[in-house]
Amino acid sequence: MRVLFIGGTGNISTACARMALSGKIDLYILSRGNQQKPGLEGASFITADINNLTQVKSSLDGMVFDVVVNFIAYIPEELERDVQLFSGLCGQYIFISSASAYQKPLSHPIITESTPLVNPYWDYSRDKIACEEVLMKAYRENGFPVTIVRPSHTYETVIPAAIGSWEDFTLIDRMRRGKEVIIHGDGTSLWTMTHSRDFAKGFVGLLGNQQAIGHSFHITSDEVLTWNQIYEAMAEAAGVRLKAVHISSDFICRIADGMDQEWMRGNLLGDKANSAIFDNTKIKRFVPDYVATIPFREGIRRTVEWFDANPDRIRIDEANNSLMDAILAAYSS
Repeated sequence: MRVLFIGGTGNISTACARMALSGKIDLYILSRGNQQKPGLEGASFITADINNLTQVKSSLDGMVFDVVVNFIAYIPEELERDVQLFSGLCGQYIFISSASAYQKPLSHPIITESTPLVNPYWDYSRDKIACEEVLMKAYRENGFPVTIVRPSHTYETVIPAAIGSWEDFTLIDRMRRGKEVIIHGDGTSLWTMTHSRDFAKGFVGLLGNQQAIGHSFHITSDEVLTWNQIYEAMAEAAGVRLKAVHISSDFICRIADGMDQEWMRGNLLGDKANSAIFDNTKIKRFVPDYVATIPFREGIRRTVEWFDANPDRIRIDEANNSLMDAILAAYSS
């Protein structure tokens, strides 16, 4: 099976690429630079910018794929481009959407693929919804062979905090320096963390799956944790005692707005301030052997060890520190 990944070296896509290669898939990775990573030696890299249509058409001239996966599409215009580019040239097109597109706040606590898509707080989520609408219109009207996948909070080479880190090491460094960190609300809302290697198990099972065309899926762990438990696991992985301050999401967003960090409103009110419990029945029905096996306590330990193994990965984002310090100072006053 010949498969093309558009973007294949990121936090989620690297694990998916490695698992695809282990299954003897003929994998091509289209990216702007040949970012070879361990475990991807069997992939064929195509150097091109997906946003440069002339360059991409030249690089893919004459190539037909069983599956095309776009990990890095965020706005409707990018999907309109892909529909034109790959119509008739692939047997399945998989779009990586986002579970943040699901209804906020939820009218029912259990999230299924039929949960409404509406997010009044986050433009990122609304753009993903609009992308899905472009693809489903193409499927209904012209038979474009789309499958939609909605990851939730998925991690391996990132620190999956609600406040304080993502690709950087700021939050763990802060914990190790004995500084306070912020947990939104009282820390008892429920959340789901999914390790990228677990996500990849379900995802690779959808590649070339004819029955999945026209369908949408989320792929998450079945482990449900409170945010208190999540931050406690992070502190344990860092080898320190947690020093947490609980602050309401509204207050956090108000201070962030004043610092031109309006994205925090979508990040919290449009996503992480809400409980998220996912029903994975559908992905298990289409991929019967899918099961997530890496608990967050173990997964975050591996992630911190991955950062610690290479000093070049230890990047401290002072903007994150400044934001946390400003919120804490405003709260204490």
